[in-house]
Amino acid sequence: MNYSTLLIAVLIALGGAYLLGRNRARTLASQGAKMHSLPTHYGALVALWTTLPPLLLLLLWAVFETRVVDMLLTLQLPESIRLAGEADVRLALSKVHNLAKDSSLMAESNLSGAAAHLVDLQARTSLLKGGVILALIFAGLGLTWRRIQPDMRARGEVESIVRKLLFLSSAIAVLTTLGILASVLFEAIMFFQKVSPIEFLFGTTWSPQVALRADQSGSSGSFGAIPLFTGTLLISAIAMFIAVPVGLMAAIYLSEYAASNVRQVAKPALEVLAGIPTVVYGFFAALTVAPLIRQWGETAGLDVSSESALAAGLVMGIMIIPFVSSLSDDVINAVPQSLRDGSYGLGATKSETVRQVVIPAALPGIVGAVMLAVSRAIGETMIVAMAAGLAANLTANPLDSVTTVTVQIVTLLVGDQEFDSPKTLAAFALGLVLFIVTLALNFVAIKIVQKYREQYD
Repeated sequence: MNYSTLLIAVLIALGGAYLLGRNRARTLASQGAKMHSLPTHYGALVALWTTLPPLLLLLLWAVFETRVVDMLLTLQLPESIRLAGEADVRLALSKVHNLAKDSSLMAESNLSGAAAHLVDLQARTSLLKGGVILALIFAGLGLTWRRIQPDMRARGEVESIVRKLLFLSSAIAVLTTLGILASVLFEAIMFFQKVSPIEFLFGTTWSPQVALRADQSGSSGSFGAIPLFTGTLLISAIAMFIAVPVGLMAAIYLSEYAASNVRQVAKPALEVLAGIPTVVYGFFAALTVAPLIRQWGETAGLDVSSESALAAGLVMGIMIIPFVSSLSDDVINAVPQSLRDGSYGLGATKSETVRQVVIPAALPGIVGAVMLAVSRAIGETMIVAMAAGLAANLTANPLDSVTTVTVQIVTLLVGDQEFDSPKTLAAFALGLVLFIVTLALNFVAIKIVQKYREQYD
């Protein structure tokens, strides 16, 4: 039995176990027994104990099955291959798996014995897996169903299990973040062993190409990331210059001034911008906005690059407007009406109430929305790659071509790469810097939220 079939069986058992447990509790209650918990609690308890052990076993099986099978297959390989090296063993195992999928090729290969053994292992494993999973389902169902008694504290057990599942979910999220950080940090340390951190953080020339011969120009590469940081800040600043005022004003209008029929149309129309793929924005920036900016610049006598930071920043700002407007609108609507009524009672106008009462009270949420938009702008890749180019120019001129950290990360990791070269490891160093910057932005946002929340709680 494959995993999808077993998963469907577990889901069917989940519904059946819930109904059986609930019906047994109802039967006992109808016979005059005073049940400690609600029938739904007994049904949930039976369902949890029926499905959780099989699901856990399926997860462990999916993680370790391939490794165990490959270990057993390695023993079936010819001795000459096993003694040749790890790379040859992996290649042979890949061939064995391909032969097992196409039995017509087995007779023509010296690995036919291992392939036949793999087919036999897969058949036995499938039967064993299905049998064990079904046995766990019926065992959990039978044992828990028999435990249902009037004095059984089903509600407490269910809440305890759910609490542990929630904790496990939180732990998985935290461990995943720590795992990502550890992997990036490990590779970044390898990079800094080859390239000085001072050169990386304060160098002004970014040319990560490593030449094949020592006599070639730039054979050691240049890894000064200042041009990348400057380009990222320039494009993000242009985007936020567009997104924050427009998004915030749109949120104020929709929440405080717009009629209900206008709001019902305008807010969904504005949020449609968030659902457009970034590659579409990139095409729009490269084919429409960038040529217009260049045309206007030439009309004014300015030297405008065909790929400019201004084009990328403008389109990115349009894309980010829904992040600011939607979140700010929700926060402004959450401000208690009593604050507005008190302001009106003191003689303030609507605009004065918005400026001096509503916006300060909603400031923590607005700051959170802006920080989310900043993180979105810093992490954007496609628009920059298509509209701003790949040139690492150290400039503050928005009419020049620049690049960003995320674009260079993608560029460095495209194609076949050696993960022990400074060129490839530079991507992880850039990722580490991006992670630290994002963490710092979140820290600042939390401090601002805490400060103003205390004033308006």
